[in-house]
Amino acid sequence: MRYPVFEMLLLKIKLKTMGKELTQDIERIYQRICAIIENARNKVYRAANFEMVQAYWEIGREIVEEEQQGKERAEYGKALLEGLAERLAERYGKSFSNRNLRYMRQFYRVFPKWNAVRSELTWTHYRLLLKVEKETAREYYLKEAIEGNWSTRTLERQINSLYYERTLMSGKEHRPAVKEEAESKKEIMLPEHIIKDPYVLEFLELKANQAFYEKKLEQALIDKLQEFLLELGKGFSFVKRQYRISAEDEHFYVDLVFYNYILKCFLLIDLKTGKLTHQDIGQMDMYVRYFEDKVRQEDDNPSIGLILCLEKNKALVKYSLLNSSKQIFASKYKLYLPTEEELRKEIEREREIVEVEKRLK
Repeated sequence: MRYPVFEMLLLKIKLKTMGKELTQDIERIYQRICAIIENARNKVYRAANFEMVQAYWEIGREIVEEEQQGKERAEYGKALLEGLAERLAERYGKSFSNRNLRYMRQFYRVFPKWNAVRSELTWTHYRLLLKVEKETAREYYLKEAIEGNWSTRTLERQINSLYYERTLMSGKEHRPAVKEEAESKKEIMLPEHIIKDPYVLEFLELKANQAFYEKKLEQALIDKLQEFLLELGKGFSFVKRQYRISAEDEHFYVDLVFYNYILKCFLLIDLKTGKLTHQDIGQMDMYVRYFEDKVRQEDDNPSIGLILCLEKNKALVKYSLLNSSKQIFASKYKLYLPTEEELRKEIEREREIVEVEKRLK
């Protein structure tokens, strides 16, 4: 005996189930096809971009070689560029202005070997790199931009904040001297190699002349975590904020905890909105010791403690465990992007202090 109503109900359920499965199948295939199209478009864009970069390099070579044929005089070079710019801009647009032709000429002079030019970077990347006079710094930014997939905006920010100098600056007398040559891939990374002084946190958009609590600074860093990870350096992942440490009936809280997969160790950060004190140093020492005893695994390297403060007393640093510890550091932070001259003066002042201490010893 057949029951039409029941069969109709089953059919509706079957069609509904089929429709749901069909919708899911369409969505899944749609996403895969979109990925294929986007990947193809990116490849086309990168290929076209690299072709233009190569064209600009070859244009630079033509200009340099012409200038070197016994005609390398300031007046001749100036007139040559003006004449070329006038005709090329008329035919191909403002991309071939006098200013851009100077960039192309400089591009060839800085990268005289074509195999040194990397396809991962755009012309805008290279224009920014040309502003970096020091070859080791330029090579460092080039390498970091490729490995970190930096946008041109990020590269510009890192150059303007003297990221290279701050990364390699020796802030403690026990740290190894900075090598002028590019770092070898075989070089062993040590905790002090990743610590910068100062850290520049202008992306938090907190006013330097305004009083605020450490909780506000912590929240701002969490809200801008991606930018903060970039400022910290390579290999960091966020673990937890306000990490609780219990010592019998007392509880303490580490402001921020990160893990670095390159160094294979924890980084504990304590935030201070004022001047560094010896209590801050003692507290961080306790945090690091706790992690070494309770948290660190057998295959982890020793944990690092970093106190970020607005000010630090040189004498306090010299006559505390900061002077000899390879695990605990204190660095200043700035809530604005200083001028290049301000940063250079601060870095040079730090280096002079270190050199004086070395000579006295």
